[in-house]
Amino acid sequence: MAKTRISISLESAHAERIRAHAERAGMDVSAYLVNAATRQMAEVEAAEAQFARLDAVIAAAESEAAALPPLAEVVDGDLTEQERREVQEALGLVYGPDGPVARSGDAA
Repeated sequence: MAKTRISISLESAHAERIRAHAERAGMDVSAYLVNAATRQMAEVEAAEAQFARLDAVIAAAESEAAALPPLAEVVDGDLTEQERREVQEALGLVYGPDGPVARSGDAA
């Protein structure tokens, strides 16, 4: 297989660190960088493959949601106390216990 040369520019401190790591790994700098890049690409491709179905489900849900008519605005009196508690609980799941939380009486 024919090889292609790629030139990169980087700070000298980074270059020295890469040289040191390559030496510790028993590789020349070129082989070390190719190994590191190849490993990174494999990790990204594996993650993309792992989440491809989920990404498709999210895209379909977003497309479906975009086609829905807008909801009527919710005002304070539209929610029961139970619904307010459920909204608070849902916001807690999204934002965590220290995140923004609607005040009692605020509409969702």
